[in-house]
Amino acid sequence: MEEKYEINENITTADVVDEEKMTKVEGEYGADEIQVLEGLEAVRKRPGMYIGSTGERGLHHLVYEIVDNSIDEALAGYCSKIDVSILPGEIIRVKDNGRGIPVGINSKVGLPAVTVVFTVLHAGGKFGGGGYKVSGGLHGVGASVVNALSEWLEVKVCDGEDIYHQRYERGKPVTELSKIGKSTIKGTEVTFKADPEIFSETDIYTYDILAKRLREQAFLNAGVNIELCDERDAEHIISKTFYYKGGINEFVNFIHRKKGYTPIHDEIIYLRTANMENTCEVEIAMQYNDSYNSDIRSFANNIHTTDGGTHEEGFRRALPRVMNNYATKFNKIKDKDKDLKLEFEDYREGLTAIISVKITEAQFEGQTKAKLGNTIVRSMVSKLISDKLSEFLEENPASASAILDKALASAKAREAARKARESVRRKSGLDSASLPGKLADCQSKDRSETEIYIVEGDSAGGSAKLGRDRKFQAILPLWGKMLNVEKARLDKVYGNDKLMPVITALGAGIGEEFDTDKLRYDKIIIMADADVDGSHIRTLLLTFFFRYMRPLIEEGHVYIAQPPLYRITKGKEHRYAYTDQERDEILSSIEGKTAIQRYKGLGEMDPDQLWETTMNPETRTMLRVELTDAAEANETFSILMGDQVEPRREFIETNARYVQNLDI
Repeated sequence: MEEKYEINENITTADVVDEEKMTKVEGEYGADEIQVLEGLEAVRKRPGMYIGSTGERGLHHLVYEIVDNSIDEALAGYCSKIDVSILPGEIIRVKDNGRGIPVGINSKVGLPAVTVVFTVLHAGGKFGGGGYKVSGGLHGVGASVVNALSEWLEVKVCDGEDIYHQRYERGKPVTELSKIGKSTIKGTEVTFKADPEIFSETDIYTYDILAKRLREQAFLNAGVNIELCDERDAEHIISKTFYYKGGINEFVNFIHRKKGYTPIHDEIIYLRTANMENTCEVEIAMQYNDSYNSDIRSFANNIHTTDGGTHEEGFRRALPRVMNNYATKFNKIKDKDKDLKLEFEDYREGLTAIISVKITEAQFEGQTKAKLGNTIVRSMVSKLISDKLSEFLEENPASASAILDKALASAKAREAARKARESVRRKSGLDSASLPGKLADCQSKDRSETEIYIVEGDSAGGSAKLGRDRKFQAILPLWGKMLNVEKARLDKVYGNDKLMPVITALGAGIGEEFDTDKLRYDKIIIMADADVDGSHIRTLLLTFFFRYMRPLIEEGHVYIAQPPLYRITKGKEHRYAYTDQERDEILSSIEGKTAIQRYKGLGEMDPDQLWETTMNPETRTMLRVELTDAAEANETFSILMGDQVEPRREFIETNARYVQNLDI
């Protein structure tokens, strides 16, 4: 399919300036606008406090911090082009056409302002003064932290007359700020190499990870041209330019296209407002599609607020109120459905929405800025929905009817699910008589030491029951393919003969009522064959847990068992191999004849072998399922388990090279 949202490299700076979308700054941006708060001493000692980790995530975060400074220039109305390059040697270069970091002497410390920015923690135009009205950055520590955690960093500043340069090594200046040439343009160029003394690996920059973040920034800042270029392989240079004049409207289009969703109304609903003081701007783009899932992403000053906040609260409160008022005013709900009370949960089904807030003095809850706390935003979003969405509905009755019909179908399914849930409750408590018949429960009632194996097939389930430690290990065999919940509403989940045993055995409910305090086991271990069918069953179960029992994954209760692929025997001794490579290594270390058994399924292992290799806590290997990016996981499940074939084919073609031990 043609990529409609990424343009080629021949766009010019003049083409991408969209001044109506840029918030103009008041006052000058000079050396004394850089305010000094504290030094850099702790950064190298405790880097995780500033960038989250010293692994792959932290390494990429260095790039984000420098890019965010350029984005801040765009927010202020002075930058329209940002170039990000991965150079040979895993060197990063970020260049923009903003005003350039001030090079004059900061009167408070007697150093050039650019030197202060790169060597003093919490020094920058974001902290008071007239430098920026709106700024992002995860912790507001950007340039200085990147400098402190780099083996070396060089900065070039063009102020429209001269080019200035300074070099730092592990956070300390090793040259003076000096003029190195003339230029009539303005801008800043930062080049750095992450410090191997800090990071476990410095050669793992992933192009797709950086592209995802930069694409997102381009969506949120309409009219800004961001180019990402990977020059590590001179024969295969990769370059993409992200430019979206339609801003978050194109973000919604992109999500629908990538997931293969079909909109149920033609128009994207775009809403925008700003307060009289011009200190807060709110943008919302939303459109309904034919799926059962929702994708609501909120941002504050370009930061993805994964835990929501006041902007999402205002949206959630206002949306059902406005929709219900419209339905009542124009008598859109039939008499037979009058008793249905449409709630936000009904109106979120099939909804893709982007909520972007840009605000002076943003207040975040927590160090990671995952939740917005400004109360003014709640009322602004609520009023925007009340005023502008009402107008849209009245002006587009066909779209309004399509949205209401979808919400009514969701409400009916929710009511059916409620009745099914009550029926299940009446039939079951947590007493042993109500537990699934195929469940072999454990003896211990201390949840902290218990675990349940959800096993593929009765044969493997029988071996697992005989091989387990019945004191703390429970076994629940499953048979056949279970329901793909990605294609079903909640009412179809209740009563499903494959899923109900899982729900009942875990004992914690599902959906909005899921409560981990009621969970009967600390570890939920999925044990399936190491083949395509087994992978499908694992994926179906993980999809179910993600959609209806997400806290299980978020709190680290879900594991994937790792049974061996081979049993290698010589005489009375035997060894197990979990990969083809491990098999070959074992064989190369053994002289003479050997017998190799390839396990085609768990059912081929006797109870002792299953215990020894896969169930014994002293010898087993398990993978814990973690959720590091909910939005990415949501997208992946939608692509892999949804109805649309083309997005799934694209995903498989892109990621097939990462698959190991594929057994077809």
